[in-house]
Amino acid sequence: MPHLAGIRLVAFDLDGTLIDSLPDLAVAVDAMLLELDMPAAGEAKVGGWVGNGSHKLIERALHDALGEMPDDARLTAAHERFLDYYAEAPSARTRVYPGVHEALAALRERGVIVTLITNKPQAFIAPILESLALAGYFDLTLGGDSLPRKKPDPAPLLHVAEHFGVAPQHCLMVGDSRHDIDAGKRAGFHTLAVPYGYNHGEPVSTSRPGAMVESLAQLV
Repeated sequence: MPHLAGIRLVAFDLDGTLIDSLPDLAVAVDAMLLELDMPAAGEAKVGGWVGNGSHKLIERALHDALGEMPDDARLTAAHERFLDYYAEAPSARTRVYPGVHEALAALRERGVIVTLITNKPQAFIAPILESLALAGYFDLTLGGDSLPRKKPDPAPLLHVAEHFGVAPQHCLMVGDSRHDIDAGKRAGFHTLAVPYGYNHGEPVSTSRPGAMVESLAQLV
C-alpha cells in the first residue's frame, strides 16, 4: 500500500482507532456520577470527552454535571472511583473495529514494527488487549501514564522511534483524533487517520492528516 511506502514502524492509537471502547467507558463514568448523586451522562456525551486520558475525561464529566470546574480534591476522588468501576469490566462491551486484526497481522508479516501509543492508563492496556486477542501484535505499548508527557505531545512517539532506532520519517502514526495527528506531525511521523472514532464531535479531516482510510483493512 502507498501509505506504507518507506515505513518501518507504525504506532497505533487504541480507543476509537483499533477498538470501540466507548460503551465500557460510559458505563464506568455513569456509575461514578450516580454514586456522587449526579445525573448519568450517557454514551453520546462521554464520546465527546474521550481522547486526553482518564483524568481529563473525569474532569469534563464533573464540569458538565456541576456547571463549573471541580476542585482538585473532588476531581481526584471521582477519578479514583471511575478507575475502580472501569477496572471491573474494561472490555465487557468493547469491540474490535472491522479490519483491525487483518491489518495488524499483515504488518507483522511484512516485518514492520507495530506499537501502541494510547492516553489510556497503562494498567488497562494488557487486560483489554488480551481479552480482545490483540496482545500478540505489538512490539511495545505505551499508556498515558507511561511517560511524563502524553499525546498530543510528541514525546511518546519520539520515545518509540528512539527505542527501536527508527528515524521519524520512517514512522507512521495512525489515529482517530486531532491529538494523534498533532502528535504525529510534531514528532516528524507520517500520519494516517480513520474517520469512525472519537474526535470531540469534529471530523478528523480538519486536522489535515497525511492520509485517511475508511477501514484499517485498507492497509492489508
